[in-house]
Amino acid sequence: MTPTTEAETRSDVAATEAAIRTAGLEKTYPAAGPRPEVRAVRGIDLDVARGEFFGLLGPNGAGKSTTIGMLTTLVEPTGGSAEVYGLDVVRDPINVKRRIGVVSQNNTLDSELTAAENLEFRGRYFGLTAKEARRRADELIELFGLTEQRKGNPFEMSGGQAKRVMICRALMHGPDVLFLDEPTAGLDPQTRANLWKVLRELQAGGQTILLTTHYMEEAEALCDRIAVVDHGKILARGTVDELKNTAGADIVISVSYDAPAPAEVHALADRDGISKVEVNDGQVRVFATASDGLLGELVTIGSHAGVGVTDAHQLRPSLETVFLTLTGRDYRE
Repeated sequence: MTPTTEAETRSDVAATEAAIRTAGLEKTYPAAGPRPEVRAVRGIDLDVARGEFFGLLGPNGAGKSTTIGMLTTLVEPTGGSAEVYGLDVVRDPINVKRRIGVVSQNNTLDSELTAAENLEFRGRYFGLTAKEARRRADELIELFGLTEQRKGNPFEMSGGQAKRVMICRALMHGPDVLFLDEPTAGLDPQTRANLWKVLRELQAGGQTILLTTHYMEEAEALCDRIAVVDHGKILARGTVDELKNTAGADIVISVSYDAPAPAEVHALADRDGISKVEVNDGQVRVFATASDGLLGELVTIGSHAGVGVTDAHQLRPSLETVFLTLTGRDYRE
């Protein structure tokens, strides 16, 4: 199966009505003093259907947060267009804000208010009466398992508890789209898994969610579709299975040598059934349609060259394989 084409995606989403749609969306920050011009987002096209859980997956600095900033009216685009439920984010920002809920990376709760008061204040801000705001806050506090924290200070809670309060606050006015920017960054694995459960339940109830993350397992666990983003561009998109199929292989064989890989491994790329050979110093990865003794052959190549093998395994392509193939393996700050 090949990844969904842009035309197919637009056609499918048009049939179900788009919750989010962008065309050629760009953001360039002008040069300032010694800082050069920065093209943070370089022409992103998105179509997210209503009720869909959509993920923007990319390394740090890929342009994910800037994209969410434009969609939530916090950052003004310098090119292209963006709509949320048919409302233009530049021409009609007030009505866009009424239709969305936003959960940022950092704790933005009011430290002078309790958890419940943070929620009630947000409800009143969006036009709920005091009684309606209290009732809605009580519903969300119970739904998110925060009853014992309702009178607590948000900055004295655990990271997971504070994040749940932030999600509750974003949901107080019943937004059509919930934006989550790296929602589990810094959380421990158990807290992350518990938050995933809550988010799945939200989507099961019909909530449209757009998530940014650099965690492969998070994107795979939650998202209906994923767009891999880097350097402000979408490099690939589709379901997890569709993206895995772009690896062009059924098996990925990986061998680590205790010295630079022998030159003979490069010749494997010319063999039928092998789509690609990646060599990074002492690590070799072979993308193949079948193993056919390749693992043993790589060990033998190393032995003949006087190079030892420190690790060897073969796996089916993963989302991480696709991600690293598309974005590279250089460390990102």
